[in-house]
Amino acid sequence: MKFGIIRERKNPPDRRVVLSPTACQKVVKSFPNAEIIVEPSPIRAYADDAYIKMGIPVADEMEDCDVLLGVKEVPIKALIPHKKYFFFSHTIKKQPYNRALLQAILEKNIELYDHEVITNKQEQRLVAFGRYAGIVGAYNGFRAYGLKYGIFQLPKANDLPDQQALISELKKLKLPNIKVLLTGRGRVGNGSREMLDGMGMRRVNVSEYLEEEFNEPVYCQIDAGEYNKRKDGVRGNKADFFAHPEEYKSNFFRFARVTDFYIAGHFYGQGAPYLYTREDAKQPEFKIKVVADVSCDIDGPVASTIKASTIAEPIYGYDPQTEKETDFKNLDAIAVMAVDNLPCELPRDASEGFGEAFVKNVIPAFFNNDKDGVLQRARMTQSGKLTERYSYLKDFVS
Repeated sequence: MKFGIIRERKNPPDRRVVLSPTACQKVVKSFPNAEIIVEPSPIRAYADDAYIKMGIPVADEMEDCDVLLGVKEVPIKALIPHKKYFFFSHTIKKQPYNRALLQAILEKNIELYDHEVITNKQEQRLVAFGRYAGIVGAYNGFRAYGLKYGIFQLPKANDLPDQQALISELKKLKLPNIKVLLTGRGRVGNGSREMLDGMGMRRVNVSEYLEEEFNEPVYCQIDAGEYNKRKDGVRGNKADFFAHPEEYKSNFFRFARVTDFYIAGHFYGQGAPYLYTREDAKQPEFKIKVVADVSCDIDGPVASTIKASTIAEPIYGYDPQTEKETDFKNLDAIAVMAVDNLPCELPRDASEGFGEAFVKNVIPAFFNNDKDGVLQRARMTQSGKLTERYSYLKDFVS
């Protein structure tokens, strides 16, 4: 079985890679029938020489490979027919901007495996960059806070080598006695929590956060059961919420009254209530002035996120009264950090974490007859057709 590590060709450039040089070496040592060829790349977080030093060949020989591994969408012109591809296709939710890509994949008889749907038997994701989105998102949020109020200047995450360097910068800060709210306890939310804990910020529980004042900065991490409540007044729980989101309404405003800086690291499901609306943000009691929206659902559950921002221009302002973009330094503006490709700012850490999971959970499936069904669940197309699991996309590509 010959694997090819393809060069990322999407713009803006993405420096991440599925398998680092160390991960490649681990694969070929663990599986004698595995070969890996790396396509040359001038932008990858690891130079071509780093692979060569590990004994991994670097060559323009992707045509000779059986399985091609990438991170972001492959441009249609670069797709090689009749190959197996792994990448984030961003098509499983019928994203209109990638409809032509999925059509081309079918036309070229490509077997597509989407990283987003690589799951175990319990349908839990096995490979993801979410933790690194949370790590960088929290850091970028503090950077936005410092710039909005002119009290400190953090270097861009993109200019620092790894997570520890980000934490070192955060430890230097002299913050006012602010309250920081973090939503979500999944990969993203817990990635952000690593940063808050790493910088030494005190964590408090919900009642303390809502009712008490502190002489130091504090944070509180909450999940769906704490920022939503059942409409009928019956006590709900997280499992019930995910099963019946339409039975719930937001209970977030009580947090918005006391929060200075909000990190949105939750998962938002279809039919769930918005955390806060544009009307909520207009209220005099709404206190939030800085939002790091790691989840980044545009015009969705976090009303101030009216667009995605970029690594080059990561912060914009939202005017709650006009509902329009404004200078984030304006007194009444909410400063919004909503970069939608945050792990790109920490490409080595993100690649190493992703690669470890890929080597552990995906590579073995090629050599054990896919005994756990990992490949079967992630296979979106085969023989020029959608697989049964993804047949709901037929109308999307027809």
